[in-house]
Amino acid sequence: MLNGDEAAFRELVATYRQYLFQTIYAIVRHTKDAEDISQDVWSRIFFSLPQYQMKGLKTWMTRIAVNRAIDFKRSANRRREEMTAEMEAPIQEGQTSGTHPFSSNGVEQEVLTKETTELVRRKLHQIPANYHEVLTAYYIHHQSYQDIASAHGVTVKTIESKLYRAKQWLRNNWKEEDFL
Repeated sequence: MLNGDEAAFRELVATYRQYLFQTIYAIVRHTKDAEDISQDVWSRIFFSLPQYQMKGLKTWMTRIAVNRAIDFKRSANRRREEMTAEMEAPIQEGQTSGTHPFSSNGVEQEVLTKETTELVRRKLHQIPANYHEVLTAYYIHHQSYQDIASAHGVTVKTIESKLYRAKQWLRNNWKEEDFL
């Protein structure tokens, strides 16, 4: 098999395909991503076979699959954080200038804001109640931190913390593809 025997490799794939897929799926928790990563893993296994040292084939393949799945998950988390940072940058700028971040005059920004607002409204039923109120006040009703804090009888710092935790919850529970 190390010398490029394709029939032997096909047999290897047939034997371990489901096992490696399940291993990858356990890490990424998304069928399509697990399928894509599985294909990549099998390609890596095929091209790495000449370096294989005849010590625990299943363990060696599993290590390749797990490492690739973890790399994918880290990359996806980084992309999600970058997207969130891009969304938060205008929000921070809007707060320092005393205006709300969604008060742009651009037609494109207005359309994007309406689409985002509508999407968030549809998905709000998934959000825990303790985050629901503050997210609704800020993103739907476009209230400032100060207005929300006054309405709830808490400090601005409390509202900042709640919004931060709510955004963390969103990052962890909403998938990027839900918003594409």
